Amino acid sequence: MKTQNITYFPKPGKHNTKETLILALNRARELKIKDIVVASSYGRTARMLAEMDVKGLNVVCVTHHAGFDKPGELQLTEKARKFLEQRGIKVYRATHYFSGVGRAVRLKFGGLYPGEIVANTYRTFGEGMKVAVEIAIMTMDAGLISYGKEIIAIGGTSSGADTAIIIKPAYGKNFFDTQILEIIGKPRKLEE
Repeated sequence: MKTQNITYFPKPGKHNTKETLILALNRARELKIKDIVVASSYGRTARMLAEMDVKGLNVVCVTHHAGFDKPGELQLTEKARKFLEQRGIKVYRATHYFSGVGRAVRLKFGGLYPGEIVANTYRTFGEGMKVAVEIAIMTMDAGLISYGKEIIAIGGTSSGADTAIIIKPAYGKNFFDTQILEIIGKPRKLEE
């Protein structure tokens, strides 16, 4: 059995972004993983990744849906999208897999729904873990990553990146077939 190190950051947050990205890229190279998905609301984390050596990799930036903060507005601007795409990074803007209509029902009528229960269960490992799993499934459903392959998913807490995992995502309709294979790095403490 081979031992694999996990990096535990003392606390969550964007100050872990550079090291998280380096760890993820190093592990991708070691395992010859070609697909990397990264959460990036405004594009800063994806831009930092774009400035690293990502040649030969299929990198997908997953950002919030239109109107996430304010109706009619995009967090990741068209200028940021063009910058990333010029560097070979695909940009995917969509509703979060774990929220969808369940969030709309909760906001209107109250209660908690299955997607949010699953999301909160992943949050026991940290917000970045929830995000990493969610964006892996979202990009699988969108056909932006290879089916049946191990990928690296990178998420964070509030802003930046602090969690990287190796995951073999399933399509959303087969969510429970998703396999988290390795934790590359994550915060040890879950709250800032």
